[in-house]
Amino acid sequence: VEAWEETLRLTNLTYWKEGTFVNLERSLRFGAEVGGHFVSGHVDGLAEIINQKSEGDAVRFFLKVPTRITPFIVNKGSVALNGTSLTVNCVENNIFDVLIIRHTLEVTTWGQAKVGDHVNLEIDQLA
Repeated sequence: VEAWEETLRLTNLTYWKEGTFVNLERSLRFGAEVGGHFVSGHVDGLAEIINQKSEGDAVRFFLKVPTRITPFIVNKGSVALNGTSLTVNCVENNIFDVLIIRHTLEVTTWGQAKVGDHVNLEIDQLA
């Protein structure tokens, strides 16, 4: 596998080690139902998990983003974090939160996410 400087600068690839799990999904096919927002896989930058709080079977993650990205993160808008389409709940300055339900925690890498992790962030192309 090869990665160029731009990829290394914008993604969390430099944090990976052998055995790191990633989220993969088949590409959208023409005519298929869209169940979230459009995710291209073009990472805009990193978000850092700064806090997490269990809420029943779900977990609320609080993430900090670079100020250059904050204009594109809006309440009830969409983001892709590590390739997972999610809804932004609340934004305050350069911190926002997402609530990840049990099913998503079980079938994605979010079940292993922890404070201090850096996740790939893709802003909503329609934002």
